[in-house]
Amino acid sequence: MLEDLFQPMHLLVIFAIALLVFGPKKLPELGKGIGEGIRGFKSAMREAPVETEVKPADKTSQKLSS
Repeated sequence: MLEDLFQPMHLLVIFAIALLVFGPKKLPELGKGIGEGIRGFKSAMREAPVETEVKPADKTSQKLSS
């Protein structure tokens, strides 16, 4: 499904629509903001430890699900 989205013609159409919606002056700022957000997310994911401990459910939540 996603492999069809990234064909060159589709990317050109998406870029043209984005250019019409945001305008030529706002588009580079938008791209820069998205890039900074992705970089910040990746660096935060590298720094944050991942907790893998699973806590047992308490008895009240087990009664509600039964």
